[in-house]
Amino acid sequence: MSVSDRPIVIKKVKKVVGGGHHGGAWKVAYADFVTAMMAFFLLMWLINTTDPEQKKGIAEYFAPASISATTSGSGGILGGTSLGEDGSKSSGSMSVMEQLAPEAPPDAPAETGQSANLAAASEAELREEIAAREAAEFASAAESLRQAMQQMPELAELSKQLIVDQTPEGLRIQLVDQEGRSMFEQNSARPNARAQVLLRAISTVINRLPNRISISGHTSAVAGSGRASVPADWPLSSQRADASRQILQRSGVDPDRVYSVAGKAGSDPLYPDDPSLAGNRRIAIVLLREAPVLPMDTSL
Repeated sequence: MSVSDRPIVIKKVKKVVGGGHHGGAWKVAYADFVTAMMAFFLLMWLINTTDPEQKKGIAEYFAPASISATTSGSGGILGGTSLGEDGSKSSGSMSVMEQLAPEAPPDAPAETGQSANLAAASEAELREEIAAREAAEFASAAESLRQAMQQMPELAELSKQLIVDQTPEGLRIQLVDQEGRSMFEQNSARPNARAQVLLRAISTVINRLPNRISISGHTSAVAGSGRASVPADWPLSSQRADASRQILQRSGVDPDRVYSVAGKAGSDPLYPDDPSLAGNRRIAIVLLREAPVLPMDTSL
């Protein structure tokens, strides 16, 4: 059979477009579904985060009744008027939004319900944070003073005459007398050399913190007298406290930080069981705790 006599065979191929799962139409449908779900969950989140007043305002914004009625014009929803009064190119919804957020009446309480609880919780947390930070600063200052006492030979021998502790008032530093080692001459308001060395060391710690300070002088009771103090002890204790203040100021302490200088004589003994002990004669310097600055309560 020659080439020209061979039969001609024509093969037709039918292409199937988009058939079965090999097509892309399902992707468009899935994308629409994901978008709808995202919008739904976004709506749920917005509803959950808005308070009842905001929900009411949103509902009134979309309700036709929220637009003021008028008898002029066509009598339709807008009644022939525009939403805004600032011109055709301005935001017409501005006046409507202003109506949805009216000013609170003068006699309305500033905080109610959940907002008041949040404010109280925030105030308590603020106080706790300030107290914790202040306690840490006091502990650091006390440790610095103890280290200075150990490292400096002229202070190491005086370490037993220095008592540092924290009280409800603040960080208290006390210079106490010992038998045969007084801070002041007998019946004198002038600090001796060892007291001046200790006061200058204390001034370095005071200058590290911004707190105000109070200074009080104390005396001991006369042994066998049966009285905590004699009349002359009151001016003597005051003069000793003021003499200590002067040394602190000469050592760099700002005078504006001195909150009080007082003489307490023997009314507040360090050792109540034996008011005549030498340790009751002392100078107490307190770095006062500072009250936190809180917002003013506008509801009063």
